[in-house]
Amino acid sequence: MGKQKQQVISRFFAPKPKSPPPPPPPPPKISATVTFSPAKRRLTSNFTTSRKHPKLSPHTQNPVPPSLHQRFLQKLLEPSTPQQHPASSSKPPTYTPLEQQVLDLKAKHPDVLLMVEVGYKYRFFGQDAEHASRVLGIYAHMDHNFLTASIPTFRLNVHVRRLVTAGYKVGVVKQTETAAIKAHGSNRSAPFERGLSALYTKATLEAAPDLGGAEDGCGGESNYLLCVVEKSVLDEKGGVDARIGIVAVEISTGDVVFGEFCDGFLRSALEAVVLNLSPAELLLGDPLSKQTEKLLLDFAGPASNVRVERFSRDCFIDGGALAEVMTLYENMHIDSPSDSIQSNDLTENRSQKLIIKEVMNMPDLAVQALALTIRHLKEFGFERILCSGASIRPFSSNTEMTLSANALQQLEVLKNNSDGSEIGSLLQIMNRTLTIFGSRLLRHWVSHPLCDQTLISARLHAVSEIAQSMGSCNSVKNLVRVEEDPDVAIVQPELAYTLSLVLTTLGRAPDIQRGITRIFHCTATPSEFVAVIQAILSAGKQLQQLNIGEGNNNTLRPNLLKKLILTASSDSVIGNAAKMLSSLNIDSADLGDLTKLIIASEGQFPEVIRAREAFKLAVEQLDSMIDFYRKQLGMKNLEFISISGTTHLIELSTDVKVPSNWVKVNSTKKTIRYHPPEVLTTLDKLSLAKEELTVACRAAWNNFLTDFSKHYAEFQAAVQALAALDCLHSLAILSRNKGYVCPVFVDDHEPVQIQISSGRHPVLETTLQDNFVPNDTNMHADGEYCQIVTGPNMGGKSCYIRQVALIVIMAQVGSFVPASSAKLHVLDRIYTRMGASDSIQLGRSTFLEELSETSHILNSCTEHSLVIIDELGRGTSTHDGMAIAHATLHYLLKQKRSMVLFVTHYPKIASLATEFPGSVAAYHVSHLISHDASKNSNLDHDVTYLYKLVPGVSERSFGFKVAQLAQ
Repeated sequence: MGKQKQQVISRFFAPKPKSPPPPPPPPPKISATVTFSPAKRRLTSNFTTSRKHPKLSPHTQNPVPPSLHQRFLQKLLEPSTPQQHPASSSKPPTYTPLEQQVLDLKAKHPDVLLMVEVGYKYRFFGQDAEHASRVLGIYAHMDHNFLTASIPTFRLNVHVRRLVTAGYKVGVVKQTETAAIKAHGSNRSAPFERGLSALYTKATLEAAPDLGGAEDGCGGESNYLLCVVEKSVLDEKGGVDARIGIVAVEISTGDVVFGEFCDGFLRSALEAVVLNLSPAELLLGDPLSKQTEKLLLDFAGPASNVRVERFSRDCFIDGGALAEVMTLYENMHIDSPSDSIQSNDLTENRSQKLIIKEVMNMPDLAVQALALTIRHLKEFGFERILCSGASIRPFSSNTEMTLSANALQQLEVLKNNSDGSEIGSLLQIMNRTLTIFGSRLLRHWVSHPLCDQTLISARLHAVSEIAQSMGSCNSVKNLVRVEEDPDVAIVQPELAYTLSLVLTTLGRAPDIQRGITRIFHCTATPSEFVAVIQAILSAGKQLQQLNIGEGNNNTLRPNLLKKLILTASSDSVIGNAAKMLSSLNIDSADLGDLTKLIIASEGQFPEVIRAREAFKLAVEQLDSMIDFYRKQLGMKNLEFISISGTTHLIELSTDVKVPSNWVKVNSTKKTIRYHPPEVLTTLDKLSLAKEELTVACRAAWNNFLTDFSKHYAEFQAAVQALAALDCLHSLAILSRNKGYVCPVFVDDHEPVQIQISSGRHPVLETTLQDNFVPNDTNMHADGEYCQIVTGPNMGGKSCYIRQVALIVIMAQVGSFVPASSAKLHVLDRIYTRMGASDSIQLGRSTFLEELSETSHILNSCTEHSLVIIDELGRGTSTHDGMAIAHATLHYLLKQKRSMVLFVTHYPKIASLATEFPGSVAAYHVSHLISHDASKNSNLDHDVTYLYKLVPGVSERSFGFKVAQLAQ
């Protein structure tokens, strides 16, 4: 038997006798020109097809089908645009129901790249497929009437983020009905209804449903949506030719910034706004001037992928903008749930009235920008953030210093000038925050130093209190050791330990600032809601252990620190957080099971209770049917079974006879599994009841999230307090650095002064460590308020003037500074003119840009300003440059009397010290020259830089030594 099988197998695998093959056809001569140009492809394709005749078979005289290689070449050489057949070009194309849905959706949203849910894929059609295939690297092909491409549904998150990063507005189209509900509807034979379920852009991605909250690649960066409008004005003040209104919205955090200001031809004020906010998306209110448009479009260049959208302002003439804004607030008041009005909502109504009052007081252009922003956000469903709980604040206020674009760039406050990253900037040195939202707030603090002495003193006192509670410099390391080993008995200061513990825990949690805003937008998932609210609740309870209350005896002196801790741990926030969590099933939230998520009571969510009862009844009815089949088949132990997701099967042996109307589902060698018709009918009802339960639970979840809006303001205040505590804790850690001191500020009525002993550059010091050479600065309005600094190239002049400006910024932020002592007066602005730049497109040379910036300084500075000018006049001839530099400094000294640091290589400018005795002094950075008798040329002398600022004028600049160094 075995041999017979072996013979059969051998015969099966034996090589078949070969028939003589037909003679191979001669290889066709194919001459092709491969090009990326569609026109050339079309010409080449037409040329080859007209010359070639189809090859005929020698037996049947029918055309031989082309080989795979020939078909590849035909596909390669065919035009990129699909050619319609001449016969079919006369009559209109016939669209499938799905294609007709896509056409209708594209007509409603022409500027949106649509991803249409079809089964287990998201499909792109037409031009959208072409864009998606290029950005995502996926294959696009013709299907019926459209070019199409697709991605699997579980990759939606990844691909939407890639398309949004590339600058597209992406819309996700989903089925609006399920199979179970559709089967019981009147349109059961029609295609699934589809609708636009979500829109995504760079500014709205983190707040949007399904995708937001992941923060992939964004970290602590903000994604502002900036709207800019403009009105031309007469050049009455020097250099002013436009009035600009702006509104910036950070949709994922609820931050709203507005402003209106006059700007000059260089648009330096607008540039400062753009650099401060770093918007991810721009809304341009047409018409705009060429200068404004150029600045914004340069910022939104190809490398940045900043998305730009335009809106017309024609409809906002004669107060139309304010009317549209007020309509939004009125509608929000009408649409608010009645129970929230009854139960909260004196607080909510009061906050809304304050927002309306603030909007009424906005300048006209800012209101126009706000109206355009509202119109844009309505498309995404995020307009509520502007009227229900947003923190609306002006871009510049009397209590904050707004650093100009030049100051931010030339002092490297937020980014370095080499590669544009944060490494090597002042922000990176000062940023010791433990949370993402704390890092965002510190960025605002650093770019907007305080101008109010009371607020500065409050921050410095709070930082000092936290630093003192840390004890020695190693206390932070000890805190980490205590966390790792709770059995180690190390006595820790209570305040520092609690703050570090709270902030470290929050740093491991999701971004709670974006989290509560996503809850407000009703886009948060159940697991995200629980994680955010639990983090806020845990932080509040831990801070309450400090026993900082109005009536409690505590040693906490600073009012700011006490106020922040009380706000973050208020009984109202903790009570509301605990109440909301008690209404949810935490385990179901982690699993994402909406049907068991909400703990419904008699007074709340009655529709969920009814849907659960209907579902339970359907399950019980289905389970009870087994008794009938036990009697019918005479089997007492018969039970329903489930196989591979198919439930309520009756498994019987093959010899058991069943009614003819029973449906056979599957079988094995010995058993057959059936669905009786009554079970199928009841299963259908159960499926419908489950879908209705899901719909009811989803609606209840959305209502639950909507009710959070009445608590949003207090939760937002608590999160902002936690962010401020993180910033103060970061500055306290910085204060423990070696050689840092608390600055002292004189009263406002005293003369302006900058007295710094052994000041050091905060960034360079981290690189050079103990090798950095400190310098003193002594400037006083009643004495010497101008320093003319000369010295050799690369001697440290620019480093010195930058360190003075950075120390002032750090002090007015509320930080300790790198010096042995610092006595300062509060300054209103810091102006800088350093480096070189041009605007070739506008026909503006480097020297014109330099003088335009200097003109802006001369028009804007006051006696409370610090002015830093580095090598003015070097872009023209020596005599012209020296005359311009001399005249500029003379004007600053005589007319403005600002604090001035003036670096120059023109020694004659130091003669101003004789014209303004006691007010102007000349200094130079010291150096040593080796006098070698064997070397006759000055070029051969060795120069040693000492980097110490000493009185007097430098004799030489040693430019030849730098040229020699550069070879």
